[in-house]
Order: sequence, then C-alpha cells, then structure tokens
Amino acid sequence: MARNNETTIIKKYANRRLYNTGTSMYVTLENLAAMVKGNEDFVVQDAKTGEDITHSVLTQIIFEQENKGGQNLMPITFLRQLIRFYGDQMQMVIPAYLEHSMAAFSREQETFRGANGGAQSPMALMEAQVRRNTEMFREAMAVFNPFMAGALGGADAKKPAAPPPAAAPAQPGADDLAALRDQLAEMQRRLEALDRKKD
Repeated sequence: MARNNETTIIKKYANRRLYNTGTSMYVTLENLAAMVKGNEDFVVQDAKTGEDITHSVLTQIIFEQENKGGQNLMPITFLRQLIRFYGDQMQMVIPAYLEHSMAAFSREQETFRGANGGAQSPMALMEAQVRRNTEMFREAMAVFNPFMAGALGGADAKKPAAPPPAAAPAQPGADDLAALRDQLAEMQRRLEALDRKKD
C-alpha cells in the first residue's frame, strides 16, 4: 500500500490486467475498490499510451458493485435522470453538484450512522441534507444562469436578479441562448443607428 501522501500508479494493459506499480503486483477491480475504501489515492494509466483512464475504471468498479446482489446504491429513477442530463445544457453543473453533495454527505456520515446518540431520526437528517443540496444546486445555477436560479425558488428567489453588465433588463424566458443573441443583435443595430445619426 502506498503512503498517504503518495499517489499509486496503476497500469492497465491491453489484456485488461491491472498492475500496481507501488506493490509490483497485478490487482483486480476488487483490489482497487478496497484501495478506494482505504482512502488510498491512485491513478490508472493506459500502459501503452500513458493516458489517464481513472474515470472509466472507477465507473467500471461502480458497475461491478451495482451488479452484486443487494448492493444497489443508485435507484433506477436517479439513473434515468442522470442519463437525461448527458448532452443537456445543465450537464456542466451536474458534476460539481454531485461532488459537493457527496462531500457534504461524507462529512456527516457519522451523524447519519447515529454517532450522536440517535438525537435525530435518519429520515429527518436525510430531509435536512436534501434541503441543503437543493439550496446548493440553486446557488450553483445562479452562477451559470441567474434566471434559472430564480425559477427554481429558494430563500432569495423573490429578490430580483441583477441584469448582466451592459445588457438590457432580462425578459421572462430570457435564459434561452437564442433569445439572448437576438437581444444583443438588436442592441447592436440600435447602437449602429445612433452612430449614423451622429454622422
């Protein structure tokens, strides 16, 4: 096992075998899953090209874990919703949202496991986490699209969103990119008309 401050390099060969360069041993996906659970950091590289393929290998580990009897962590509804986000304009927000949600859940896992003497029921804790996640998602949306964030509601939903710099006040439904382009084109035409009048 690599020291905590080191990242282990795992080489994946064409025959799909995985080689742990830290221990000089071949390993399996089960071994990598154990390393993840043990908080051991590793990167998986294609042995031939050196390409970082960690993401695909971790996805493969999840796939195998999900196929084990009684170990499904991802409900079908969640999987369907996740698939719908591929290619959607919201796709850029989802990774950060999921990462922050899981980080928050991990920080509170001892509470969820009843480390505080069971002061709150697991369902009450889950509901509080969902509320925090919803607010966090609304805040993330405000960064990418303030109009959508207002539509999602929340503590600040009633506050009027500040118009973007050097742009006309947004009309309802102006979160559509085509509508924004039309507004900018109209502003450009007006500015050119003013310039012609000055001449």
